[in-house]
Amino acid sequence: MHGWAYRDALSIYHGLRRLKNRVVNLIDPPVVVLIYHRVTVLQTDPHLLAVSPENFRAQMQFLKRSVRVVRFEEVWPGMRERAVAVTFDDGYADNALEALPVLEEVGVPATFFVSTGALGTREEFWWDELERIILGDAGYPDKFCLDDRDYGRIWSTATRDQRLALHGDINLLAERIGGARRDGWLEQLRGWAGLDRIGREANRSLTPEELQTLAASPLTTVGAHTLTHTPLSVLSEDEQRHEIFSSKQELERLLATEITVFSYPFGRKDHYNRTSVRLCREAGFRKAASNFPGQVHRWTDNYQIPRQLVRNWDVGTFATRMRSFWI
Repeated sequence: MHGWAYRDALSIYHGLRRLKNRVVNLIDPPVVVLIYHRVTVLQTDPHLLAVSPENFRAQMQFLKRSVRVVRFEEVWPGMRERAVAVTFDDGYADNALEALPVLEEVGVPATFFVSTGALGTREEFWWDELERIILGDAGYPDKFCLDDRDYGRIWSTATRDQRLALHGDINLLAERIGGARRDGWLEQLRGWAGLDRIGREANRSLTPEELQTLAASPLTTVGAHTLTHTPLSVLSEDEQRHEIFSSKQELERLLATEITVFSYPFGRKDHYNRTSVRLCREAGFRKAASNFPGQVHRWTDNYQIPRQLVRNWDVGTFATRMRSFWI
């Protein structure tokens, strides 16, 4: 097919798809679920997880005045108007310290999915730890040799560009393995860089006390997000059960309340499987959030709820993105 013909066909396809979505949305007004991770300002943010407090406040004010904001745990089918739900993944301390005050100021509810393995520790989440070790200011050796039965290899690391390549490769590979094995890789990297396990204050997880403060707000809901933030699809059924059930039980112990919602780590369709969905049902969760784009309709699977990722956008960009999320 000629280039112009392909472009025309693609344009027609997208036009028909938008028209179909508009008709569907008139019949069944959708809920759009937003996913955030952090509200803070960082010196480095390679994964683009942080939204500044200024932009977050403007985004929440936009939602408050322009659309109905619902809670993630609510029953949505049968709503007569479109709506939005706000969620956070991971459980960074800034969720309580910087996001919560803005939510309470503006009056917007939100659900926080918390990975419990790092609660109350000085250790960073593993993706932040990789960045701290590999892309910091240490005096690095010229090479790094990963000792692993499947993924072992040698990287040149004399220059920053070479370390950026190492960081990208290890990040991708670390999503294919379980938590204990990943911890072994991190220990090898710390030895190579000459660093200890103490993480940066800016990247720490919630303390139990901060989690309790977060949960005490009438605007918030806390959900589970596994122990070690490992993609469930790489784990055995027993390992998945441990990650899912133990995170729920730990949150219930700390908060003295039933935890009824869950979020899959990373959350793309290849990051969990049918076993993951079944175990969420068995654990007693009523909803589970994924991390692929889409709208929620009455026919949407409650255990595979799509979400739209929000970046550090100014309010104008956010408004434009929200319009695209509706269609």
